[in-house]
Amino acid sequence: ADSAADELGINRPVMLNFPDNRLDSIPLLDIIQQVEKVVDQILPDILYIHHNGDLNVDHRIAHEAAMTAARPQPGTTIRAIYAFETPSSTEWASDSGKPFHPSRYIDISSHFSKKLAALACYEEEMRPFPHARSIEAISALASLRGTSVGLEKAEAFFTIREIHPG
Repeated sequence: ADSAADELGINRPVMLNFPDNRLDSIPLLDIIQQVEKVVDQILPDILYIHHNGDLNVDHRIAHEAAMTAARPQPGTTIRAIYAFETPSSTEWASDSGKPFHPSRYIDISSHFSKKLAALACYEEEMRPFPHARSIEAISALASLRGTSVGLEKAEAFFTIREIHPG
């Protein structure tokens, strides 16, 4: 994750060091409290979080913890929350549950090569085509999301909350 952040020229992520694929073995309150500490430290205005319908249990629990940590209390700095899709988790989940319905699209056409370079840092996560986490499949998804709104490449998000100044 640090290498990918360096590749993108952004701040390195804060890692909470919970066990991978085992968040369901940890009390939710313990996770929420750790996320709240990060939110209080960083004071974000936008949160990008996992979609709550993802197949991956860690993603669903991370979503729930983030939503709780971002509850709309007076004085919060959070003005928007967007859920992103995760290849091999969002689209593999059952459509009978909570399907991903994009409502916000970001043009990534001019930055797509940087995204691919960042993804290359995740050697253990990437897979050969036709896996959903292959470079080819991720490129196809970016093209699909882009052409859905008249762009070459885009990333899609589900808007959970947006607060606009009056």
